[in-house]
Amino acid sequence: MPPELTYASKLILAPMVRVSTLPLRLLALKYGADIVYSPEIVDRRLMRSQRIQNDKFGTIDYVDDSGSLNLRIHPNERGRLVVQLGSSNPVFAVLAAQKVAGDVDGIDLNCGCPKKFSVSGGMGSALLENPDTLEAILTALVSSVSIPVTCKISNALLKSRRLLDPREGKTSIERTIELMQRLEKTGISAIAVHCRFIHERPRQPAHWDVFEQISNCISIPVIANGDLWTMEDIHKFRATSGSAVSSFMIARGAQDNVSVFCKEGLAPIWSVLKEYLQIAQECGANYYSIKYVLLQMWSGQDGIEFRQRLVRCKTIEAISDLFKELDHCQGLLARSNTQPPVA
Repeated sequence: MPPELTYASKLILAPMVRVSTLPLRLLALKYGADIVYSPEIVDRRLMRSQRIQNDKFGTIDYVDDSGSLNLRIHPNERGRLVVQLGSSNPVFAVLAAQKVAGDVDGIDLNCGCPKKFSVSGGMGSALLENPDTLEAILTALVSSVSIPVTCKISNALLKSRRLLDPREGKTSIERTIELMQRLEKTGISAIAVHCRFIHERPRQPAHWDVFEQISNCISIPVIANGDLWTMEDIHKFRATSGSAVSSFMIARGAQDNVSVFCKEGLAPIWSVLKEYLQIAQECGANYYSIKYVLLQMWSGQDGIEFRQRLVRCKTIEAISDLFKELDHCQGLLARSNTQPPVA
């Protein structure tokens, strides 16, 4: 068994719906991530899953009755994989966590997602408005599994993911600190804080300044998340925030170029795309997942022709053929490292 996962001084791949699946997690680890998170998985989906040893790909798969793959785990993730749960019920959360606890290294509770699907089910950022339920879920998880439990909030280390809005004569920071101190008492191992308020969206700047006030309010590690696109951003955060934060969770920066975790600097995006495609094929990712992630990785780049051709691909084989064709185009070496050639 690997040693128990710890959360201080770590670079972490954030949980991202449809993106932080096995291929991107493996690539993030290759480039230097210390910990990788799965996308959020709703508790009842895991509860209904069957554990299958997949000899073809060398993975452990959790598959539901309909045949849908809910989670695929590779041995190379051992000691570094955290599964994020979506839950609003302590009993369901425990049953889901116990299902996978033998194959993963940590359980994280999503307490910060503001999207309608999560909030309407009492999950995500809805838990920030129901601290009794949030506390009950975390307490139940900590007492029921032998691996570390974390959560992510908005502006509080938890892994629940959002800063609390001001209310009842208290500032948002005071409310966040109160919640963090309350959650620490459940026995969790770390709190990730997304430094935006619940109502704010990614286009609005993250509030790095709040970490100076919240990073010392609890004794467990606080993980900073929000507007961390490059290693330079992390260095800037350390230099300007005045906080004691030592761990950083990267989401959109890793989606754009997962080599963000490489201390030597970013790899050319075309090389990263090719690596992703190879790993995805080797671990049996499906066509829809591969195409979606490739399109997300390319979304911030120039090169509309490449995107259009990728959109038109209808199979994994077609995607692979497109990459092979472009990789051998005349003039490849003369082009910018940020753009694939276009036939």
